[in-house]
Amino acid sequence: MRSTPAPAIVAAPPPSAATVESLSTIAPPGRKVALLAPLSGPNAERGAALARAAGLAMKGEGAPTLDVLDTKGTPEGAAEAANAAIAGGAGLLLGPLTAGETAAVAGPARAAGVGVLPFTSDPTQAQTGVWPLGIMPAQQVRRMVAAVMAQGKNRFAAVLPDSDFGHAMATALQQATSSAGAPDPMIAFHTGATGSINSTIREISGYASRRGPVDGQIRAARALGTAEGRRQAVQLARTPIPPPPFDAILLADSGERLSTVASLLPYYDLDPPAVRVLGPALWGSSSARGDAALSGAWFAAPDPASRANFDALYQADGGGPAPGLSDFAYDAAGIARALAKGAGFSFAALARPDGFAGVDGVLALQPDGTVRRGLAVFELQRGGPVIVEPAPDTITAPGL
Repeated sequence: MRSTPAPAIVAAPPPSAATVESLSTIAPPGRKVALLAPLSGPNAERGAALARAAGLAMKGEGAPTLDVLDTKGTPEGAAEAANAAIAGGAGLLLGPLTAGETAAVAGPARAAGVGVLPFTSDPTQAQTGVWPLGIMPAQQVRRMVAAVMAQGKNRFAAVLPDSDFGHAMATALQQATSSAGAPDPMIAFHTGATGSINSTIREISGYASRRGPVDGQIRAARALGTAEGRRQAVQLARTPIPPPPFDAILLADSGERLSTVASLLPYYDLDPPAVRVLGPALWGSSSARGDAALSGAWFAAPDPASRANFDALYQADGGGPAPGLSDFAYDAAGIARALAKGAGFSFAALARPDGFAGVDGVLALQPDGTVRRGLAVFELQRGGPVIVEPAPDTITAPGL
């Protein structure tokens, strides 16, 4: 939440009466807030950082009581902590950290009508009353699809690893294109082996049908056995082949496998500017990109500059550099503080349509448990990622 824990309010249409009624049927038991964090076990150091960040957002007058409970880093410990927090009068749970812990907490929290703001990025944990705050594939892909379509292009494809993450990215692309009114995307998966990657890219690009007619003409010219035939063959070999049947291609690999994928794209004439390469937010890390040739590729992620105030606050508190995920704890506590001053922690209050201004940009909790985020679009250039579309400052912007 920037340096002030009170979220900004942005204009947005109000929810329907039916939505408000359905979300308001259960009133949380109180205005205390509990942070569920791994204070012991292998993630104890991260748990301490989460507690420090949440505490920063709760400093000052008017903040609700914050209880910090140890999940021990296990689903069983998380369920025990959740039950203790609810019994103690907590009206909102911040955390837990992992998907497994979140799944264990969701049941008792839902039964008690208590909202949960976990820090996982597992989209399967989203449900009514449970809003995972991690940066999700759907948020990233929606933003990129909107940016591509703003350039007048609407045909998408994807070559993805046959993994949970690859399938999550595929689902996100299908949903984003459907919502935007774009044609159904072409999606294919590879096993990770070089041969599988090669055949998958070749097939989805339609290379055989694009290159085949030209190759046939070259063979016919050479078959003439004349100087003119050889001249024609050379000229035909320089003829650009038709473009692929899509304007943008989504990838999700990293490291050495990404290098393999990237090296094959130009071989099958999937080059910019004809084709825009899209990828996940993890491409913001040079270690994730490796030595892949991805100049001109896009990814969507929070603007690092937006969390500068939080980083400064965390370091000033003696915490050193703010570690990853601590920003989610700060945001969750900031949301709790803002709502404690007014409507409280009902599901309807949490899912207010005007959203909140978070450390990583604007965000809005949706009635179904998903979270909309305002992400920036980055382009990979020689010196590293550069923002080509800034993060929107309203939750009603396209692509969120």
